[in-house]
Amino acid sequence: QVQLVESGGGLVQPGGSLRLSCAASGNTFRINAMGWYRQAPGKQRELVAAITRDVRTTYADSVKGRFTISRDSAKNTVYLQMNSLKPDDTGVYYCNAAMTWGSPKWGQGTQVTVSS
Repeated sequence: QVQLVESGGGLVQPGGSLRLSCAASGNTFRINAMGWYRQAPGKQRELVAAITRDVRTTYADSVKGRFTISRDSAKNTVYLQMNSLKPDDTGVYYCNAAMTWGSPKWGQGTQVTVSS
């Protein structure tokens, strides 16, 4: 089993920054890629950014140039640095792990609110 624990959400003013962390534990050798999704009220969950085992990254168009995903393999932790935050970035952010086999794993989610 793999467990994911997120941290780092909160309330920030427009233009501000936050860094989210996602720590993986358990059978982490089964993880192919990790990513961050978000879900705003009344909207579908969407991919924000992802990073593969060989450190290839992908981003949603809406966050390119503002968000950076990175990983610390020694700590089994993935980070999402979010800069120049906008109100549209508000939502619950979920950490996701794509596994070599079986269903993807999800964290419990962390709330990000961008508001003045």
